[in-house]
Amino acid sequence: MASAHVYPVYPDWLELMLEPFKDEKVALTYGKQRGAEKTQFSEHQIFRHWYPENSTSRQTTPFCNNANSAIRRSLWLQHPYDEMLPGLEDLAWGKWAQEKGYAIAYCAEAEIIHVHNESLNGIYNRYRREGMAFKQIYPHETFTRRDLWRLFFQNTFTDWQEAAKQGRLGKDFWNITRFRWYQFSGTYQGYKQSGPLTWRLKQAFYYPHQVFAPKAGENGRSVAPIQYNKLDQDPNDKDSGSGGQQ
Repeated sequence: MASAHVYPVYPDWLELMLEPFKDEKVALTYGKQRGAEKTQFSEHQIFRHWYPENSTSRQTTPFCNNANSAIRRSLWLQHPYDEMLPGLEDLAWGKWAQEKGYAIAYCAEAEIIHVHNESLNGIYNRYRREGMAFKQIYPHETFTRRDLWRLFFQNTFTDWQEAAKQGRLGKDFWNITRFRWYQFSGTYQGYKQSGPLTWRLKQAFYYPHQVFAPKAGENGRSVAPIQYNKLDQDPNDKDSGSGGQQ
């Protein structure tokens, strides 16, 4: 399954997404996500934190994201998404699958671009809904005012450091600050409105990532990316492409 706001980077995206299902114990696979040109700086950092460059055939937490994923059909028919959740239905499904003894596989090569163009209120409401859902999935978990301030400052400062390394701090300083505030204040309100949570899973959702900036070609892919700017060109149009008029 794929969100309406995504598009694949490589033509073998679906093939690679389905590859792990050769293992009958794999219930769900999900792939790497990266932001578009207009994606918020902090969201780029979230994508890099949640979706690393290396694949994992059997991950230890139920984290996954249905914006770029596939589910074994027989298990989906047995246990569809909980539509009563305000968000994170993919996480709830992954939790169920692991509790039943199935595996979740992460495929870094099955990469998509996820286009988010949200207002600040949209960011706030997205994280508020996810906070509400997280509380329902893990009823004994808490997110205190102290957590709000601590995680806001930690993540904001980490983003400022990375922006400075990229020469973008002046441009993105306030965008980073606003995004992280709406993210964590929304999460805080979501927890207020609504099992023991593993430390590693809480880290995956809220704690600062290990900053890294992979260079072009470091993923080792020999497959050329899809050239979306060329898909609409008419092959009979002599003015299209690099040939032009002779």
